[in-house]
Amino acid sequence: MSQAEIVDALLAFIGRPGATDAEFEALALRLFAYQFAHNAPYRRFAQQRGRTPLTVRRWRDVPAVPIKAFKDLTLSCCPPEAAERVFMTSGTTGSGRGRSYHPTLAVYDASMLAGFRARVMRERERIRMGILFPDEAALPNSSLAHYLALAREQCGTPDSAVLVGSAGLDLDALLRALGEAEASGEPYALLGATYAFVPVMDALAERGRRFGLPAGSLIFDTGGFKGQSREIDPDTFYDGLSHAFGVPRDACLNMYGMTELSTQFYDDGNAVCPPVKSGPHWIRSRVVDPLTGADLPEGETGVLVHHDLAHFNSVSAILTEDAGVIAPGGFRLLGRVEGSASRGCSVAVAEFLAAAQA
Repeated sequence: MSQAEIVDALLAFIGRPGATDAEFEALALRLFAYQFAHNAPYRRFAQQRGRTPLTVRRWRDVPAVPIKAFKDLTLSCCPPEAAERVFMTSGTTGSGRGRSYHPTLAVYDASMLAGFRARVMRERERIRMGILFPDEAALPNSSLAHYLALAREQCGTPDSAVLVGSAGLDLDALLRALGEAEASGEPYALLGATYAFVPVMDALAERGRRFGLPAGSLIFDTGGFKGQSREIDPDTFYDGLSHAFGVPRDACLNMYGMTELSTQFYDDGNAVCPPVKSGPHWIRSRVVDPLTGADLPEGETGVLVHHDLAHFNSVSAILTEDAGVIAPGGFRLLGRVEGSASRGCSVAVAEFLAAAQA
């Protein structure tokens, strides 16, 4: 299949209301054949594992690439210079920055908007938004900056605003926006990186300020703390958001995504932590033993593998370094892997690099 045919097939698949396991598997195998043909490092790794388009018959058997490999290799089916956009990781968790090459943003954008409208907007067309993250002009290689720009453009009201500039958080603008929303009675959405909410809550506490945002308002965080603020345990964090903004914890949503994917996972609020997260019909998740790649039984903690059909230009199957457990309706995210699982991920990275560079 050509790139254009792949893009057309994915846009049609994303635009459908759902898909059976068999339909997901059929497209996953077509994508594996495409990536095997056009992504040389991935092909060498798959061949060493004895996995080729002739031998792989299930999406679960498509070999998963360790996420750290994106920092060391160019994993792209198109020439890197032909990419419309290159998203880069933040680089806060080690040396180097992972890169994802997008020859077109059509698939990424379709995936993002479909998921966001279904899981965040729900029945609403638009909502006033405040964005606690720099815009695309400041961070052109940030997938989150692009994600939030799309959310604001397609789902925000005209008075939605980015509240972080070159000088950092514009606290006065944020306080005005919150006060206006409180007085208007119209729902308000405050969206941003998890770490960005910590100084906001601190500033409100120092001023003795609290808000009671109207019913239907929501708080949306993503990405964790990344060493940019102090770490707060989830229950304390969501209690703090609820207290500061007058939004119940079940309206405090967390998005789980990454630069190395083109699809995001959502929960239905954080009344209970950790909540169950799930994604749309073009992504599937497994919990595995990182050394063997074998699926673990439901309820057993392992390492999350995500198979994202929308991430068509690189590799669709990603071995993360996130611990999780399969649960009814999705999975529970338990944080970074530790101990033997962490060592298993390191071994997987070494094996991938040795095979891909051979």
